[in-house]
Amino acid sequence: MSSTDLLHRFLFDDCDIRGEIVTLGDSYREVLSHNPQLPAIHRLLGEFLAAVSLLSSTLKFDGKIILQARGDGALSTIMAECNHHNSVRGIVRLNHDITLSDELALHGNLQQLLGNGVLVITIEPQRNENFGGKLERHQGIVPMDADNLAGCLERYFEQSEQLGTKIWFAADEHTVSGLLIQALPQQLITNEEDNRDKWETVIALADTIKADELLALDHSTVLYRLFNEHPLRLFEPKALHFACSCSRERSASALLSLGKEEVEELLVERGSIDIDCQFCNQHYHFPADEIRQLLGGDVLH
Repeated sequence: MSSTDLLHRFLFDDCDIRGEIVTLGDSYREVLSHNPQLPAIHRLLGEFLAAVSLLSSTLKFDGKIILQARGDGALSTIMAECNHHNSVRGIVRLNHDITLSDELALHGNLQQLLGNGVLVITIEPQRNENFGGKLERHQGIVPMDADNLAGCLERYFEQSEQLGTKIWFAADEHTVSGLLIQALPQQLITNEEDNRDKWETVIALADTIKADELLALDHSTVLYRLFNEHPLRLFEPKALHFACSCSRERSASALLSLGKEEVEELLVERGSIDIDCQFCNQHYHFPADEIRQLLGGDVLH
């Protein structure tokens, strides 16, 4: 059975270790269709999409998780997000003053593409209804001290969450997959040495996974090949899809947020205003009469 556009969570029943595995196909290709870029950047965008899909299990409320990096290299911005509706989207922006070599365009890694930069994880609630209305936006800075995204995220979890974490990504032009293994607070095994031995065994087994296996095989087959000697509980999958949250109403709100004076200047200059969504290339056209209604009928013409 295909595991395309699915995320599976799993637990080891004999030790305090959990995991997730995700494969994106249609959703990944839809994001790529709105981001016509170079092969190395496509693969990196795929890793960002797989990463937010894996991290979305941390959402305990309505909202979204965003992974974004900015740098001074040829790739100036890369961002992916996944929300509680299980929809993903992503975007890349190039620094057009910098030209990548042919080698980096094909095989460049995170640091080579972004240069000096910062990587941020944002958890953003949609509404603050729980916990007395006190849910707030949370951001964590991820040190870009590894060559690849997996290494950066592993160190983030180790430093900020004190959780041993290992991540594997594989991406080509059609599919991206990710595998996450994470230590849990000790419960099943109270002996620290035994727990460490279990962890090292599981990681050694997971480290034998090949990129083509992760991309081509269904999740049950991957997990059986890796961990068939360990009792493993596989949960029902979560289906993922591409979707953009843009709308005409949101575009109108963004327009109003510019302020009446600036909107009037734009209208005088252009006669109408157009807004394009960066994520899905949807085009929203606002003629002068509609803008007058939005701003109360007092716009210049």
